[in-house]
Order: sequence, then structure tokens, then C-alpha cells
Amino acid sequence: MIHRSTFVRGLIAGTVLAAFAGAALADQLDDVRAAKKIRIAIDLGSPPFGTNDASMNPTGSDVETARLLAKDLGVELEIVQTTGANRIPFLQTGKADVVISSLSVTPEREKVIDFSTPYAQIQAVVAAPKAIALKGFADLSGKKVATARGTTNDRLATEGAKGAQIVRFDDDSTLVTAIASGQVEIFATSPAIVKTVAGKAPALGVETKFVMQSFPLGIGMRKGESKLQTWINQWVAKNTENGKLTEIYKRFHG
Repeated sequence: MIHRSTFVRGLIAGTVLAAFAGAALADQLDDVRAAKKIRIAIDLGSPPFGTNDASMNPTGSDVETARLLAKDLGVELEIVQTTGANRIPFLQTGKADVVISSLSVTPEREKVIDFSTPYAQIQAVVAAPKAIALKGFADLSGKKVATARGTTNDRLATEGAKGAQIVRFDDDSTLVTAIASGQVEIFATSPAIVKTVAGKAPALGVETKFVMQSFPLGIGMRKGESKLQTWINQWVAKNTENGKLTEIYKRFHG
């Protein structure tokens, strides 16, 4: 028969070992290095942050940021294609290690994921053809306003334009197509998407009407990954100081 004290000591030891094992599994930075690959979620339907070039190769400011991060970490980059609505769920379900996908830092998101220090900035704007006069949310009452589902733009338009009909598209690429083809005239989005629409349909004369809000962009990661967060924060600081992140942003956003 096992002595009670021996059993208790064994139970305690087992609990401690399990705790250490859980901590090891939770150390995502070590896991990424061991796998020699980092899975980064990027929306490739959101130019110029993420898109495909003429040869169907991923490109854009977030794609190049992800490539630089993987290179400096010394691992292979695996791009996990996502949409605005799926960026955080992909993190939470383990489909991606981090998100670099025009992900603005908001109090709501900080409740469920952690962010790096900002690596860029983004504005949430309302845009429309020049012929449409809009100065604020009150002017949207009774009008259709298009946006990409599950984005900050979606939330701000829904909260601000109480009397508007919000028309949601699954991602920015379908939003761009809808606006360029004349399905909807007014849209809540980023300045980069306004520029994309203007390039695809110059006859519309789309322009930014007003800014809903400005946000810093952060690299998203699961809660509690302090070692990974510290490494990424140091990486952002280093590549902001040496100008590499600024060069990427200027190259794609002007």
C-alpha cells in the first residue's frame, strides 16, 4: 500500500510538472523557433496592406512587414489568408501565431488579444463621389453606407450613422468591386481603399469626406504570450529607429 505522505508528495510533484509543461506549451516564441516557421494572418483582399500582384504573389505593406519580421526572427514565413472578420478568431483558434493585417488597436480588441507597440497608423474614413456632400455622421441618415464586415470601420459607421443602412461586404476586395461598379456610393473604410477605388474607377471621383477616427496599427497575438510580445516590441522599436518600417509604409502608401 502506498503511504499517504508519499502519495501526497507524488501528487504535488505531478501538479508542478504539469504546470511547467503547460508553461512550456504556452511559450509561443520558443514554439515558433522550434518549428522554424511563423504563421502570420494577413488579409490579401485589402490593398495596399495586403493583396496579390499580377503574378498572384502576395504583396503589400503588411506582407512586407511580415516578411521582415520572419527574416529577423530567423524562421520561414507562412501567410495565413484571412478576412477582416476572421483576424482575431484565427488567433484564438490557433490557426495563426500572430496577425499583421491593418489591425487597429482598440479597447474592445485589447480585452481579448494583446498587441505590440504600434508599427503604423491608420484612419477610418467615410468616402463618396465628389457630387455627394457629406460633412459628418448626421449627413448619412437615410443613406446606404458600405463597409467591410467585422472591421473597425464597420463598428464606427454602425455606431455613428444611426439613421443609415449599413451594407456589409465580406472583405475589402468585394467592397472595392461594389463601389467601383456603382452598387453603393458611400463607404466607410481606410484612405488606402479610397485610393484603390479611385484608381479602379476614376470617373466616380471618390474622395474622403470626413475622418471617423484615427488608430495605431499593432501586431496582434494571443493573451499571455509575454515573451513573444517583448520580442516583437523590441523588433518594432529597432525597425522604426532604423527606418525599415517607415520605408515599407511609404513605398505602399505614399
